[in-house]
Formats: sequence, structure tokens, C-alpha cells
Amino acid sequence: MNKIWKILLGILALMIILIVWFSWYAHKPVPESISYGMSFNTMYANELGLDWKETYNAIVDELGVRHFRLAAHWPMVEPIDDVYNFSELDYQLNKAESVGADVILAIGRRLPRWPECHVPEWAAEKSWTDQQTELLEYLTVVVERYKNNPAITYWQLENEPYLEVFAKEHCGEFVETFFEAEIAHLRSLDSSRPILITDSGNLGLWSGPYRHSDAFGTSVYVYFWNPEFGQFKTVLPAWFYWFKEAYVTLFYGEKETMLIELSAEPWLLEPVTEVDIETQFSRMNDEKFSEILAYAEATRFSKQYLWGAEWWYWLAKKGHPELWEHGKELYK
Repeated sequence: MNKIWKILLGILALMIILIVWFSWYAHKPVPESISYGMSFNTMYANELGLDWKETYNAIVDELGVRHFRLAAHWPMVEPIDDVYNFSELDYQLNKAESVGADVILAIGRRLPRWPECHVPEWAAEKSWTDQQTELLEYLTVVVERYKNNPAITYWQLENEPYLEVFAKEHCGEFVETFFEAEIAHLRSLDSSRPILITDSGNLGLWSGPYRHSDAFGTSVYVYFWNPEFGQFKTVLPAWFYWFKEAYVTLFYGEKETMLIELSAEPWLLEPVTEVDIETQFSRMNDEKFSEILAYAEATRFSKQYLWGAEWWYWLAKKGHPELWEHGKELYK
């Protein structure tokens, strides 16, 4: 009996220590100011029927964004085997550099926007083993081209690679050993820049991505929609992000963290251009945008990258400039 009591007391003491530690450590300091950035996606601008260059210029010059996440989507960069296209990225990076903006350049197979995993048609016909070889070659070409560009501050390798439950029909099984090979390959190409690895804020466990990263990014989605439940709101309190950060820091040490994907556009299952404006505004509007910003502020990340400027610009061209104008105030 004494032995059992000792074990129970030991467990209780450990729990108290952990609670005290988390209570202290998880009180992440409130940042003096938040640095807001923006993801820009060439393919999404095209999907909306926009001129991607006009849209990007407006985001830089009118909205005033100075921190970007850009994506080197494999089908855009290598539409034909060994035939590379850098016209979009060259322009975007040169424009960013000309105004003193900095860029997180996302590279890999799994990158922002549906269907999550973006593979050129010519590569999709190959075996997974051959795809891996082609993917490493694509990484080499992209990194060698841009590693001397002063605008690039981080390489983001893949996007939420450990989130197997999302888009599995397009991405297949996550192969951690290959992801580790990608990391090693990227470090061999450019050891001067930190590697940013991301995970879902709502669904991710964070440990795998955080462990492998130099810097870690997560996402915040406040409003969701699906056919069964309609629109619903996250049940996670903002402090849950502090707790998760404290947990991974306990095991893997302190690293730079940021909110890399703060959604400020409607959750839709169809292309935006096929959904009426009223439905879009029922799922995202200026009031919800303000609410999302307040929630994100409470997560206490000092760097926050929004998601949705292409949609704001599309709305403004349709005669609904509210979100675009709100964005101008945010990026002053």
C-alpha cells in the first residue's frame, strides 16, 4: 500500500510541476505590435479570372503589403519535363525587392491552395519513386535560381506536410523519410536561410513539423462550412495556440513561430466564380474579418500572414470594396 501511495504521490507531484510550468510558460507575452503579411497565389488569381500581375501590383502598391508568402507551384514552374517557367516568380520577387518587401518562398509538392498537392501532368504519370527524383530536381533548380535573391528570408518546405487527413485523395500517404530527405537536400543547396515548416492550427499535432524546422508556422481558421453542419465556428480558444507552442518547446526548444495562414475568405466547396455574392458574404464579410483579426491577435503571434487578398480584389472589382479598404487600414 505504501508503494502505491508513493507512486500516486509521485504522479501527483509531476502533474503539479507540469501544471505550474505550463501556467508560467504558456503565458506567451503580448507582442508590442503585429507584423501583417499576405500569401499571394498566381494560380488562384487566374482561377478568379483576374490578371495575376495587376492583382499582385495592387496588393503591393495599393494595399501596401511588405511581407509576402509566394509559392513556386511545381506545375507552374515546370509545366513540361525539364522545361522551366520562372516568368511569374521572377516578376513577383523583383517587384518585392524593388519596394523593400521580404518573401517566404514556398517550395515542394504540397503547397497552398486546393488540391494541396500540385503535380505536373507529365510527372503524375510516373511512379512515386520517379516522382521523388523529379521533385528533388525541381527543388534544386528553384533554389539555385533564387538563393541569392535578398528578398527571400525563408524557404517554406511543403505546406502542412504532416496533415494526412486533409486532401489524402490527392496527396496519398505521407512518407516522412522522403520529407527528411527533402530537408537535407534543401540544406545542402542553401544553408544560409532558415527552413520554415508548417502545420494546421486546428488539426495538427505540431511535434513533427516543429522538430524538423528552423522556424515554425501554423494556420488559423475561425469559420468553417460543410454540407452537414453548414457554417460553424472554431471551438478552440486562442490560448490553445500558446499551450501547443509551450508543449513543443518543452521537447524541442525555442524557435521562431508565426501565424502563416490566417483565413479571411469564405470557406467554399465550389469555385468562387460559381457562387453568388450573398452566399460568399454569409461565410465571410467585414464583420467576420474584424472578429478573425481579434481572435488572431489573442494567439499572440507577432508575425501573421493573411489569406484572401485575391478574393478581396475580385470583390472590389465587382463593386464590393469593403474588405479591400479594411485591408488598406491594416497594412498602413
